[in-house]
Amino acid sequence: MLADALRARPSGFDETFALIDGLDDALIHGLARIDEERAAALESIAAAFTGSPLAGRVADSIGKIVAGTVTDEHLAVLAGARSALTGALHDALLTPLDEALGRVREPWAAPAAPPPAGQLLAGGRSWLRELAIAGWRGVDHELAGGGAQAVQALLADPAGRRAAVLLDGFGAELRSAAPVATLDRVPVRRWADLWSRAVLLTQDTFPAPETTPADGRLLLLGVDLHEHPTVFRAQAHGLLETPGGQVRLVRAGVAAAKVDTISGPSAWRMLAAFPVFRAALAEKRAVEVTGMPLTSTGDLLWDETRAVPGEPVDPFAVARVRLGGVTAASTAPLDRHPAVIAEPVLLEGWTAGPESFELGGVTLAVDTDRLPEAGPLTPALVAAATACIGLLRWDAGRWAVQPLAVQSVVRKKPVVAHTGDWALGPTDAKAAKAEAAAGTAVDVLRERAGRLLRK
Repeated sequence: MLADALRARPSGFDETFALIDGLDDALIHGLARIDEERAAALESIAAAFTGSPLAGRVADSIGKIVAGTVTDEHLAVLAGARSALTGALHDALLTPLDEALGRVREPWAAPAAPPPAGQLLAGGRSWLRELAIAGWRGVDHELAGGGAQAVQALLADPAGRRAAVLLDGFGAELRSAAPVATLDRVPVRRWADLWSRAVLLTQDTFPAPETTPADGRLLLLGVDLHEHPTVFRAQAHGLLETPGGQVRLVRAGVAAAKVDTISGPSAWRMLAAFPVFRAALAEKRAVEVTGMPLTSTGDLLWDETRAVPGEPVDPFAVARVRLGGVTAASTAPLDRHPAVIAEPVLLEGWTAGPESFELGGVTLAVDTDRLPEAGPLTPALVAAATACIGLLRWDAGRWAVQPLAVQSVVRKKPVVAHTGDWALGPTDAKAAKAEAAAGTAVDVLRERAGRLLRK
């Protein structure tokens, strides 16, 4: 069943991507310079929405843009149309996958819209409009830095920080590439993704996911580690057994700021404020949660005061017994994108290839580039694996698996490795020695920061 879902190509998939590529091409050259070819590409998008609730607004906005009138409202509709197309691709991939895995997905319930943020968001929209009019090839240092003032204003308001972080990261990418006209290759789809997401996030009535208190036993399957020069984040995937008997697929993430000299296993030290979270990963323990906020998208907002370590559990045993038929949360509209798919799965019974698993006649790529330096998982262990807990992802036009844990045989001995094994410090002697040396730098930096704060 899973192999069939991975093998299938949804109807209209390539045609939908072609529509998106046409819009993205217009953003390269700028909406102020729409020639006949790009006008036809935009009009094809309008035609694709014929018969949908968005038909009238999309046709009107694209007509005005082609005619040379570019307003914030027109751009919001254009970004919404693009998001709807990527959302359709996301659903076309995820629906057969859910069926194959026996996974029930809750329907999306629209949360209440927040009150308007007024001029705080207007500054961000103004910068995004200038980018769209100029196009990526027209971005110079001045335009790339044009959103800084809006970012600072949004960071001061807790309700605006989600948009602020996105605008700040997008601006940083543009500044590092400016002047874009000199680049040999422009990251077309990525920048269009960031732009359209930012346009929607800066709308006054864009809702945030709602939360409800959750109780139950959390069984962690694995952790996805994200390391940035200034941030280290651990996002655990697991199952929440609720008092009512339901088993829900959830995520729980924690993060901390750092400097770029802190990397690899020593980055775990930056998460010292989360001892329960780290111990649950390193010691393979269940966690009893009480009243912990759970969003409608399946994210536990981690609170150490609402988490108590439980008994040891085997993630592979949990995956074999409980992962099939779980209830998955709905995907937020803004996250309905093929690149956002990250579904936990247990894989067994494949034929190993150099960088892939042959599963039921389907070649499933193994994304070893995502293996973190902060854990013991290596390409060699993955190549020797007999079982794998991982995240199914859609990347570069194909399905791939990102390993989170493997059961392998090394020198005729069974070995089990998880990305979170070193959450409390490396267990490998060589890695422990290197981490101890790097950890001294962490302690020094923390002591100096404390001294500055005391002043």
